[in-house]
Amino acid sequence: MSEMRLVLKRGAVLIGVGLLLLAFIHTWSSSSRPSVDIGVKQRGHIQELLKKRNQDALSSYHDVPYVIKESVARQLDYGRCECQSDDAPILPLPRLLFPRVWAHSLSQEYLESDSDPHGVKGRRDKEYSSFQRRSYSPADLLIVAQANSPLQYPTQGVEVRPMKTIIIPGLGLKEDPRPTHTVKLTATMGTLDVAATVDGVSIEGDGQSSMVVSSSLLANLNRQLQFVTYTNTRFHPNTADTVQYGSEGHQAAFTIKVGHSAIPKLYNSGSNKGYNISALVTIATKTFLRYDKLQDLINSIRQYYPTVLIVIADDNEHPQPVTGPHIEQYIMPFGKGWFAGRNLAVSQVTTKYVLWVDDDFFFTENTKLEKMVAILENTTLDMVGGAVREVTGYSATYRHTFSVDKGDDEGDCLHVRKGYYHSIEGFPDCVVADAVINFFMARTDKMLRVGFDPRFARREFFVDALGSLHVGSCSDVKIGHASKIHLPWTKSETEKSYDRFRYSADKEGRIHTEGFYFKNRFKCMSSN
Repeated sequence: MSEMRLVLKRGAVLIGVGLLLLAFIHTWSSSSRPSVDIGVKQRGHIQELLKKRNQDALSSYHDVPYVIKESVARQLDYGRCECQSDDAPILPLPRLLFPRVWAHSLSQEYLESDSDPHGVKGRRDKEYSSFQRRSYSPADLLIVAQANSPLQYPTQGVEVRPMKTIIIPGLGLKEDPRPTHTVKLTATMGTLDVAATVDGVSIEGDGQSSMVVSSSLLANLNRQLQFVTYTNTRFHPNTADTVQYGSEGHQAAFTIKVGHSAIPKLYNSGSNKGYNISALVTIATKTFLRYDKLQDLINSIRQYYPTVLIVIADDNEHPQPVTGPHIEQYIMPFGKGWFAGRNLAVSQVTTKYVLWVDDDFFFTENTKLEKMVAILENTTLDMVGGAVREVTGYSATYRHTFSVDKGDDEGDCLHVRKGYYHSIEGFPDCVVADAVINFFMARTDKMLRVGFDPRFARREFFVDALGSLHVGSCSDVKIGHASKIHLPWTKSETEKSYDRFRYSADKEGRIHTEGFYFKNRFKCMSSN
């Protein structure tokens, strides 16, 4: 028996050493991952080089004369919009038949009523500059394919507003001299025309979906191509037209994106210095059968952030009023669930950022919302999670990465792995992942776009958010978590009721499987 105990003891030691070694390898491999700069910034030097090359291509043949075609040129968008009202009709009858267009200056009306118009304008300009940097994508940059085929045309970066007119940039033809040089353009969702005419150039089909341009003079033809316009005639708020472009023996195609421009959603924090947390952040939570824990959360928030608004979604069967300054409580039907409550709470947020917390969390001296705001303000992240510190002293971040492999007729494959992609340059305690813990701050408008399916829970939300939210996690921002360690015979009736609602494993498992299989069209899922 003593020999058997010795063998078991040695085996346990070897297993322990092996586990420590594996933990070390995992920690070392994670810490060795590169740090990546994801800060909001202007275009880089590659974009500037491409811009210069485009300008060189577009500025050729400037010495070839042309005549403006007013009927087309007046439709072009020059980026100098104006709001003009109609003159008031003298007689009442025309006013009824043709409603008068009104207009007024929003800038003048708003700024004149503000005590600090220069400060408001400065904050607005700063917010818009940040919006432009965040929304910019290299895929939006105009790139003109030089004439190697010998067709020259834009490969990306051409956009038109629905039912509007633009000049198609970068069209050209570079070929050896011949009696006649000819190109043909054909659109499917709009018409083609010219904003000016050039001597010695023949145009057929102007104002139609297919147009032929020809000339015996190549320079004149290329000059004429610089005035070719596209007018969208088939309304769709977000699509693209594929334009066929060809010459004798050569064919090419390029796309023109058709859609409204992204309307910025800017937030006036009321301050030009530092981070006004009360103006920038709303704290949202959902409560059910845990009013004692909720009150502890509120008390801890008020210790550090006395004026931040707290929004509470409540689906108790017998709701109790939660009162106090800067608190909003919204009553729901009984037992609607966690994600239904999250939808309700976030829908009432009007600040730039929303902080989600569970009702059994509590703020500590390490719950620094300023750090979360700083990383969201200075990176391209849409959401940043923190760490939840248990009463045992252990801190959890729940960092996971998701990937989807293209499948067959049965569906795709979802792969969930613990870990993250890389650390964030300038924020040594922060990394980029796809899923984080239930303590996170996010851009309110981006969170609302993804939404929360009331049938599901945390992991399903992050699957829905894949490709829409840029997610990070910072381990140096921590929130406390009330103890979950309760002996069964010490639990109150309320706690037992909560457990029955919270941990209905069979029902939840069926619902989650249905969501992944049917809603997301996955045929399988792997995880560690």
